[in-house]
Amino acid sequence: MLQDLEKNFSEIEKKILLLQKNYKNLAEKFSELSIEHEDLKKKYDEERKKGQVLAEEQKNIKLYSAISGNPEHNRLMKNHINRLVKEVDFCIAQLQNSGL
Repeated sequence: MLQDLEKNFSEIEKKILLLQKNYKNLAEKFSELSIEHEDLKKKYDEERKKGQVLAEEQKNIKLYSAISGNPEHNRLMKNHINRLVKEVDFCIAQLQNSGL
């Protein structure tokens, strides 16, 4: 009976040591993956910012093209001018409402 208890205790002890080893391995892997995740997030943010800059540059190129008289972009120019006029009208209305 005592031998059975010692044998069971020994098996439990082996299992505990195996669990500890597995836990350490998983903790290390988690740490590595966390670092990799942060790096990927930074790269994603950088690429997203580059995409936004490129989209803004493309918009500006189309606008410059429309200003220079390119017939393909006349509608874009008209829309841009209309948007600016609306913005100016809104500012004038705000100034009038504030009593200036």
